Amino acid sequence: MKVGIVMGSASDLGVMKGAGETLAKFGVEYEQKIYSAHRTPRELEVWVTSLRDRGFGAIIAAAGGAAHLAGVVAAFTTLPVIGVPVKSRSLEGLDSLLSMVQMPSGIPVATVAIDGSKNAALLAIEMFAITDENLKNKLDEFRAEQAANVLANNN
Repeated sequence: MKVGIVMGSASDLGVMKGAGETLAKFGVEYEQKIYSAHRTPRELEVWVTSLRDRGFGAIIAAAGGAAHLAGVVAAFTTLPVIGVPVKSRSLEGLDSLLSMVQMPSGIPVATVAIDGSKNAALLAIEMFAITDENLKNKLDEFRAEQAANVLANNN
């Protein structure tokens, strides 16, 4: 399974770098695109609706401000969509967060913390690990490393 990563603007590349790095660390393939829900909706729809047939199992969608991108992506597919609200200048990303978590009933968008692209990638990996034993083992190792790093501070 692969993950589609989409963001509304090139200015979101810095935030989304963590998602790509995390997926790569776990050996999960991904494809990254920049599409605007408002400026390129047709191109976005064509890309999103092609993903399932091309072996994708989840989509991570990042946007700031009104943050409609994740919801529009979710409207075009039944693949799981994970929203990453991007911190904005005006409301520090709260506007983006609320736009994503307030999706209407029937069109879900799982949403992580503001600028939380690494957690978005980990959530996608966890979903794939339900049926992929190799990914499950990598996640177990990752969690053990995290615990060891915390406990090392006690010495």
